[in-house]
Amino acid sequence: MNDNIFPNKFKAALAAHRTQIGCWSALANPISTEVLGLAGFDWIVLDGEHAPNDITTFVPQLMALKGSVSAPVVRAPTNDPVIIKRLLDIGFYNFLIPFVESREEAERAVASTRYPPRGIRGVSVSHRSNGYGTTPDYFSQIDNNIAVLVQIESQPGLDNLEAIAATDGVDGLFVGPGDLCAALGYLGNPSHPEVQRAIRHIFACAKTHGKPAGILAPAEADARRYLEWGATFVAVGSDLGVFRAATQKLADLFKK
Repeated sequence: MNDNIFPNKFKAALAAHRTQIGCWSALANPISTEVLGLAGFDWIVLDGEHAPNDITTFVPQLMALKGSVSAPVVRAPTNDPVIIKRLLDIGFYNFLIPFVESREEAERAVASTRYPPRGIRGVSVSHRSNGYGTTPDYFSQIDNNIAVLVQIESQPGLDNLEAIAATDGVDGLFVGPGDLCAALGYLGNPSHPEVQRAIRHIFACAKTHGKPAGILAPAEADARRYLEWGATFVAVGSDLGVFRAATQKLADLFKK
């Protein structure tokens, strides 16, 4: 078992509302993930929703982050107990659950990460997460060392925001700006004033309930504004975005 797991330092930092600067990983490659892990981000999202990842690609990326100061956070493809169970078993401790729209869905996400009687996680006595059965304190400690972050990115999510934020076991609210602006009728325009008001409202609601709020903000001005508004964990870019911008800049430099 990785010595950094108990306690979960990322979960503790969120609970203490310490600013956590992160980066998105969408290239689904252990080498690019390893390079990200050397940069010193507080957290790195390994994306299972919009990136071509699955269980077999996640494992080598987790291995690549061993020894890194960056906490791996997995974005599950959906709020499904079976998928979440498999992600838990391969060694994820921090979860970003997309499209949570109600208290019931938030409760299901939390229950999926807890063993009975607190939840519905299936029990295997030997898997990668518990050192293949070599971690004697795993079952007594793991439930309290899982972080569950839920994404607010739809009108129902906004409508049920207070109930979602109040859900026991939800460690933070995360804004999905792309889907949120589409849901509000402004596809591709997260800077629209109505979308910005909704984002600020989510941050304020999270603060009211003592929960940290987070967002993906690849533009520096946006990231700094959200931090000023009270966001605690902000992803300030992605491996794909950085690679795309840098390669285009290099090509343009010599092809002008």
